Amino acid sequence: MLVAAAVCPCPPLLVPEVAAGAAPELDAARAACLDALGVLAAARPELLVLVGPGDGRAAGTRAVNGRGTFRGVGVDLDVTLGDAPEEGAAAGRPPLPQSLAVGAWLLGRARWAGAPVEGLAVGVRTDAEECETAGRALARRAGRVALLVMGDGSACRTLKAPGYLDERAAAFDARAAAALGAADLEALTSLDMTLADELQAAGRAPWQLLAGAARGAGLTGRLLYEDAPYGVGYTVAVWS
Repeated sequence: MLVAAAVCPCPPLLVPEVAAGAAPELDAARAACLDALGVLAAARPELLVLVGPGDGRAAGTRAVNGRGTFRGVGVDLDVTLGDAPEEGAAAGRPPLPQSLAVGAWLLGRARWAGAPVEGLAVGVRTDAEECETAGRALARRAGRVALLVMGDGSACRTLKAPGYLDERAAAFDARAAAALGAADLEALTSLDMTLADELQAAGRAPWQLLAGAARGAGLTGRLLYEDAPYGVGYTVAVWS
């Protein structure tokens, strides 16, 4: 059963070594993420599942663990999720999706020493029904399950945003943030996949998986952070 969840954004810029001189701009977001992880630890889960959007345009879910890296964004920094294989065994294995690498970095920053951690990548084209089904299955994995859900909102909030300016983006992000802050399962489930895709909101599928996992759990939500630095919607929320 799901006993707690934390929702965090997943830009590589959350990692100070990646952000370099711009690191202070996301200090508030980092602090909120660490506070959210504290809520997960306090729930004393038996299993923590790190969920985030997969790289690319696939649909469906897949279990992932092992090593992630930020070398693709110019920083010689690696992270590990779960029981990483030895160097030789890992040679042919793809690295963690970037969202889960950021999540693994957060867990390391928080010095997570609680329940075992597993990773799950969710394809950005996974529809709401499949997300809900996967979430319900996760909630049955142990008596006390917690989720760390990584995902960004729209990437179209300003002219300089990665997806340029889209007038629909602010309303989409406001609706998503309100739903995450209130643990509103129906509002999350009703987020439109096509609109989310057009706005490059990769968090839509992981958020809908969270909604499925929370069915019947009776959790309440709290919004810790909401902003759109760099024109991308970032939200931090906790459910407990």
